[in-house]
Amino acid sequence: MSGVASGEDVWHAGSPHCRGDLLRRGAPTSHQRANGGTAPAWARDSTAGPGGAGAGRYRTHDGYRHEAFFWEGDDQFVAGTVPFIREGLEAGQAVMVAVTPGRIDVLRDALDGEADAVRFVDMERLGANPARIIPAWRAFTDQHPGRPVRGIGEPIWHGRRMAELAECQMHEALLNMAVDTDTPLWLLCPYDTATLPEDVLEEAHRSHPVVVDVETHRGSTTYGGVHHLRKMFKAELPRTQVQVVVSHRSFGADDYADVRADVRAHASSVGLDTERTDDLVLGVHEVAVNSVRHGRGASELRIWEEHHALVCEVRGVGRIVNPMEGRLPPASADELGHGLWMANQLCDLVQVRSGKVGTTVRIHAWL
Repeated sequence: MSGVASGEDVWHAGSPHCRGDLLRRGAPTSHQRANGGTAPAWARDSTAGPGGAGAGRYRTHDGYRHEAFFWEGDDQFVAGTVPFIREGLEAGQAVMVAVTPGRIDVLRDALDGEADAVRFVDMERLGANPARIIPAWRAFTDQHPGRPVRGIGEPIWHGRRMAELAECQMHEALLNMAVDTDTPLWLLCPYDTATLPEDVLEEAHRSHPVVVDVETHRGSTTYGGVHHLRKMFKAELPRTQVQVVVSHRSFGADDYADVRADVRAHASSVGLDTERTDDLVLGVHEVAVNSVRHGRGASELRIWEEHHALVCEVRGVGRIVNPMEGRLPPASADELGHGLWMANQLCDLVQVRSGKVGTTVRIHAWL
């Protein structure tokens, strides 16, 4: 799955909300006006680095660092990432780079023979469901216990569906609690300022303690930390614009067969193949069981089709306290996060929000 949609729920370069349109017309973006459109300072001056003028090298790290890197054009992307990778390799650190395939090609060319020492991961595959990214970073650090490691992760790129974008932003906020502060992972998250909307860049400031751009390496003045994450997690999911919900039922512990039958019937009617239908049915079933077991019995299932997706939504009155539920494998099948974990492994996209009125889980199958 490419993770790129053809429907109306994606960013388009010609949209008035997209900075790429301004670039083509020659109007400078705020980043260009502030920084002259030049390459990062540490790329132009070998005595400058993210640690400040005269740092000479990237600073070492003995704890977790989560930084956003704003870039525009291949030259800036290479200037901001290749020195970061090389410094890690020279220090004997393992480096994992999870970006889109085109960016992997750019980095392989720039690194030349050093590319073989880097673990490259296709983020369009790994991050198709953003809930699968954090387990990959956890696995990477676990393979090098106690040793400093570096990573580059690009979960957000132009063309992602709006629901995917929302979960990528949730993922970026979750990274601030998903990794222990004493874990020596330095994670750099690239953001393409030429194609991403201004509100996406503003959200990157809220989810990253440190922001690197073409001139500076500074703390984010709008970083929200765990408070921002909890606010996002408690917020209601956007209301669907679909006029007709094709299925709506209340269910309890005796109705799981009916829930599965509803999902299977609608999945078949929109053309999902047998394997994807089975995965969707099982994913919704697991979430439904969780909703009843950890709520007070009664839950609701809604099914509808929108923007090239079949959507199954489970609502219950139970609450989820830990936003990480479903992002990491539970210790047993009886734990709260087991159903959500299963759904994330089986389904294209899973959105979870939980607040005062209960919990909503929205599962998407792309058509």
